[in-house]
Amino acid sequence: MGPEALQSFALAPRHLSLLSYLLFVGPLTVNELAARLQVAPTTVSLLVGDLNRKGILERREDEADRRRRIIGIAADQQPAITAWLAPGAAAWRKALAPLTPDQRQLFVDTLLAYEAAVGGADQG
Repeated sequence: MGPEALQSFALAPRHLSLLSYLLFVGPLTVNELAARLQVAPTTVSLLVGDLNRKGILERREDEADRRRRIIGIAADQQPAITAWLAPGAAAWRKALAPLTPDQRQLFVDTLLAYEAAVGGADQG
């Protein structure tokens, strides 16, 4: 999965959303990532720790608040991640462009309902 430059990192699907947010939104805190991914901050911390050890992400101090850490994609990994994820984002933008905001929301809500149903099927 993914480009050859990233294959040795054994990235899983759970990493894709996190990397996508960091690629398209820019560096974020763990709490901001957790809110966007709709998971607990501890889950994001585990993912970030894993990707940080692999050299894919980097943590730096927030200059406005030194207690906070900002998470970003490591500069040397940025080209490979961009090449991997940007085409999919461009395709989604093109597919969703003709929809009204209400139609886009309905589409997203439908995907979330599907994901919840699939997740529920795995547990029961």
